[in-house]
Amino acid sequence: MKPAMPHDATPRPALLDAVELTSDAGLREGFVESAHRILADLVRGGAALGWVEPPSPDEAAELVDDVLATVRTGDGALRAAYVDRRLVGFGYWLRYARPTHRPHADLEKLAVDSAAQGLGVGRALTAALIADAREAGIEVLTLDARGDNADALHLYRTLGFTEYGRLPDFVAVGERRYDKVFCMLDFRRQD
Repeated sequence: MKPAMPHDATPRPALLDAVELTSDAGLREGFVESAHRILADLVRGGAALGWVEPPSPDEAAELVDDVLATVRTGDGALRAAYVDRRLVGFGYWLRYARPTHRPHADLEKLAVDSAAQGLGVGRALTAALIADAREAGIEVLTLDARGDNADALHLYRTLGFTEYGRLPDFVAVGERRYDKVFCMLDFRRQD
């Protein structure tokens, strides 16, 4: 898993799917701890990842276990980005559980280590998850983002997502309020 080196000598991340990640004992054992570190650091810095306070190690472990269980049933996808065997980001989507919504999935989390932001890790992870969704027969991939997360919203737009709704001042972080922005990528319109 040695990443290719571009001309500027910045290592490109190696993108692993859940099968590749869990088949490497060394990576598998360190994934939960590394994912927790990334999530906790990002939330401490104010990132909009669904927590107001950093998640505990147990919460991170439960999240990873739940995602991997869903991936094993074919109802989700997980991607992890590594540089020199160090986790620098991860993301996943999960298929909607209701029978009437099964052709659709939600991009639940995309977390990139702050030290790796700006290196294309988020774009690479999102593009891989989009490809996984298309391959799994997903018709519409949705996501939501906090309205002040301009970088993420820009990334999603450049990858084909369109905004389909917004709840003004819906997300409360202490006294601050943020819009909740809903986006979708409709594969039916692309075929």
